[in-house]
Order: sequence, then structure tokens, then C-alpha cells
Amino acid sequence: MSQDFPVTVFHNPACGTSRNVLAMVEAAGYRPDVVEYLQVGWTADQLRDLFAEAGLTPRDALREKEAATTVPALLDPATPDDLILEAMLAHPVLVNRPIVRTPRGAAMCRPSEKVFDLLDRRPDRFVKEDGEVVELG
Repeated sequence: MSQDFPVTVFHNPACGTSRNVLAMVEAAGYRPDVVEYLQVGWTADQLRDLFAEAGLTPRDALREKEAATTVPALLDPATPDDLILEAMLAHPVLVNRPIVRTPRGAAMCRPSEKVFDLLDRRPDRFVKEDGEVVELG
């Protein structure tokens, strides 16, 4: 396994997509730095940097299912991005996942196969936890 190509996965272990992304990165031979953001939270600078690198706005990165129950006002299209960001700091679960950062950039890896665009290598084949086979070779 190589650490010469750093990979960071902002991960929620309760999320199947996030678990698949982490397993895909590991199957490609990387030892990612795993940040369980629900435990450690976010900083405003960290989110701004990640979103800028991934080409996302706070609204793009908003997990709407969580917002509907946590802070429904965020779903109003008139809600400004700075208020969405502020809510994400207070409620880390509002950030959609997983976000992956490598030297190739950062991305919201939904669907999970998007992670391979950020890696220098990939396995020939990967089986997701639901049994779906992803052929890559």
C-alpha cells in the first residue's frame, strides 16, 4: 500500500455510499486518511476550501434529506450560502458525503465510482456491499 499519493475520505460510516468509497480507495491500494466528520466536526475554512476545490457551493453540498428534518428553512432557495455553511458547522450531518480529496482535486463521490477519477490507480473490478459489480479494467 502506498501513502505517496495522499487520499483523504471525509466519511460517515453509517452511509453505504461512504463505506463503498472507502473500500474502493483501499481496494486501489491506498491507505486513506479517514475523517469521521460527524465526530470531529468541520471548520468554516475547511468547508470553504473543500467546496472550492470540488467546485461546489454550500447548497450543492447540502444533504437535503437531513436538512428537511434538521433545519427545513435551508431548503428554501432564497437561503444564502453563508447561512447554509453556518448550519453545516452546527450540524455536520448536513454535509453530503462522501467528499474525497487527493492531489487530483476534491469531489463529492456520489455515485461512489466518481472516486476513481481522483485516483492514480484502480482495481480491475470492485464489488459494492450490495453486490453490484463495478468493472474497471
